Amino acid sequence: MYRDHTKRIQIGNRVIGGGNPILIQSMTNTRTEDVQATVAQMKRLEAVGCEIIRCAVPTMEAAKAFSKIKQQISIPLVADIHFDYRLAIAAIENGADKIRINPGNIGGKERLKAVVDAAKERKIPIRVGVNSGSLEKEIVERDHGVTAEGMVESALDKVRMIEETGYDQIVISIKSSDVLMCAKAHELIAEKTQYPLHVGITEAGTLLSGNIKSAIGLALILSKGIGDTVRVSLTGDPIEEIKSAKLILRTLGLRKEGIEVVSCPTCGRTQIDLIGLANQVENMVTEIPLNLKVAVMGCVVNGPGEAKEADIGIAGGKGEGLLIKKGQIIKKLPEDQLLSALQEELLNWRE
Repeated sequence: MYRDHTKRIQIGNRVIGGGNPILIQSMTNTRTEDVQATVAQMKRLEAVGCEIIRCAVPTMEAAKAFSKIKQQISIPLVADIHFDYRLAIAAIENGADKIRINPGNIGGKERLKAVVDAAKERKIPIRVGVNSGSLEKEIVERDHGVTAEGMVESALDKVRMIEETGYDQIVISIKSSDVLMCAKAHELIAEKTQYPLHVGITEAGTLLSGNIKSAIGLALILSKGIGDTVRVSLTGDPIEEIKSAKLILRTLGLRKEGIEVVSCPTCGRTQIDLIGLANQVENMVTEIPLNLKVAVMGCVVNGPGEAKEADIGIAGGKGEGLLIKKGQIIKKLPEDQLLSALQEELLNWRE
């Protein structure tokens, strides 16, 4: 697999590339200058499984806020920079573990060199980002539109700009909202470089459309052995990005930790609020560090049998339900006690 042979890159206290586990990223949507709100969101994200966190740095105040933010978090902190090279340098000086820049819009070779020198001094990796929406005009005109080949050309050109300054601590991001184009671009670039790849479908959309596009796109890319770190981009609470990324990686067999919730689609036989119960269970298990399968079933016909295939499960009847553990019925409970009983079993789990 490509990811087994990519370059190892240290990001704070974590490592990507070289066959290391695929790490999950997200980005805060608070004002970075608001340290209290930003740290609070980061801690929520870390609690549900975020392993690298990125912040926008639009102002010098935001760059300087990094020093205070770093004191209060334990996961790597990435600075997202556009246009102003001084913000990149300031973010590095204030503790950024990695910076994300576009070398083409940072202000010329001398300013790029100043940023790279600051990163090199502190051994901070640089993520080179290329999005289909910001592809160079001359490439778009030459190719009569955005193409996977054009995106790869642009990305590798920006990599060379950094390499020419004598630095090779680089992560590449090459994204598009066009799922098939994005997948093709990753296949092409994986053949041409050994730098680790940050994978995602950019501007994927809302919770529904964004999850579908991200799941399809990431599956196409990751299943080919491509990708070292991922972000699911959703319009909404970034907590949902982490939950989705964990489920995608688990479904592809690339991560094992975490609780998998399976639930039936409901039908006319369902006599409990299975939809509400399943959603409550899914939210409840996000912060429980177990590697289990939990079933939430509402059908008195098939529910008990299907729940027995999970490590623990609930099978509903008329206003009540069964709690089933390792294939054995252990309790019969009223509907309003099922969630708390399941939670108690998980928090005190014993094989």
